Parts: sequence; C-alpha cells; structure tokens
Amino acid sequence: MTPDDIRTAAQALLAAETTRQQIGLLSLAHPGMTLDEAYAVQAELIRLKLATGRRRIGWKIGLTSRAMQEQLQIDTPDSGVLLDDMAFADGATVPKTRFIQPRVEAEIAFLMARDLAGPQITRDDVIAATASVAPALEVLDTRIRRTDPATGKARLITDTVSDNAANAGIVLGPQRHAHLAHDLRWVGAIVKRNGVVEETGLGAGVLDDPVSGILWLVQRLAGYDQGLKAGDIVLSGSFVRAIEAPPGSRFEADFGGFGSVTLNFE
Repeated sequence: MTPDDIRTAAQALLAAETTRQQIGLLSLAHPGMTLDEAYAVQAELIRLKLATGRRRIGWKIGLTSRAMQEQLQIDTPDSGVLLDDMAFADGATVPKTRFIQPRVEAEIAFLMARDLAGPQITRDDVIAATASVAPALEVLDTRIRRTDPATGKARLITDTVSDNAANAGIVLGPQRHAHLAHDLRWVGAIVKRNGVVEETGLGAGVLDDPVSGILWLVQRLAGYDQGLKAGDIVLSGSFVRAIEAPPGSRFEADFGGFGSVTLNFE
C-alpha cells in the first residue's frame, strides 16, 4: 500500500464509524496487504481520532484464543488502541445509534502503575509494573464488513487490525485486585445475555495466562519504539466467544470472587 492508500483507508474507516455504514474488505481492495500495512492504517486512524481531541487511555489485545487464531489462519494475537470516548461506566446503557454490529467479550484488565517498554521485558517485569487487575467487558464493532456480499470472502486479520482490532468500547467492573492475589489462569466468568448463560471461560484461554498477552503486546510495541504508560488500561484478551449484542440486550459478567460487570444496549 502507498502512503495515500493508507490515508484513504483510515479516512474511510473513520467515516464508517461516524455514519454507521460499513466499508468493504480492505484485503480485497488491496490484495497482498501485509500486517505491517494494516497496523499503519490503524495508526493513521488513531492519529485522525486524536486530532479531534480524543485521548488515548490504553490498549486492547485480541485473537488470543487458539480457536480464533485457527479460524483466521494466524498464529499471533493482534492489538488496538483504547480511547477515552470508548469507556462506559459499569451498568451503563449504550445508545442504539452508537455502534453498527456490537458484540461483547469478557476479559481481565490490567491497570499499569508505571511505564513498560522494550524487547527484553519479562513476565516478572509485567507483574511488577501492574498496579491492579479488574474484571472487564470489551465491546467489539465492525466498521468493515465481516464478509464480502459478492464473493462470500471473509475478512482477514489485516482487515481486523486496520479497524483498530475491532475495538469499540470498554467497561471496567468496580473491583480492583493486586495481581498476585489471584491466579489469573483460574479467574473465570459466566456471561449472561438477558439472564441466559451465553458463555463461560477461564483466564487460561488467553495464551495460557493473561500475563502472556501483556508480555506479547509490550514486545510487539517495542518494534515500533512504543510501550505501555503508567495509567494505561490494557485489556489482556477475551477468554469467551464474542456474543452478539442486538438492541435490548443486557449483559452480566459474573467473575465470582473477582467481581462483576454489567452493560446494557438500548
């Protein structure tokens, strides 16, 4: 992709979010699009959003489960940027006009106490830099079509990454825990939609340990001379299937002794 292609793609994604009208697959418009090019589109999209006054509050990690990686025929997670207008309060109601095709996932969020950067960062470094962990929900949305209506071709990882890793919203539960107070591999959630259990899962579904997701992100960002900042929220990756959130949905994620999170859709 040329620099002009990257700018045009980012502008189209921003317009899709604003108008709630999806665009076609970038992987079809740009055959052979690389993952680096997809992250370049994402970076330009975030730059455009920051230019409107939005503020970065952290990062999300996606595609951490083996099932999702096999579905997209990849062997690596992806990441996106969290902005301040994506944050919803626990128990909030999302307006009908906010998203296109929202879905919800349960995750463990890390709240960073200090900066963390560099390719040599270890698991112990991640733990030492973490202020606390908390139950969370992530809202996904798709500004790019999930499948091409003409060919039936499904979106690729390059489409998802370009679209800020499909990130759209974040909800933190009120509980905060010291990292070592829980074995995060065994922290689980029961996720209900309108009172019906839709998904259950354990933190081990995230690369065998949510800390591994944070470590992967720091090492990936190091390749771009970036890192985590003190105060960042980092969604470590979902350990449940993404659940569709049609109008009128009420989500409750019960993490047991770890806490709970709720979110409603108008």
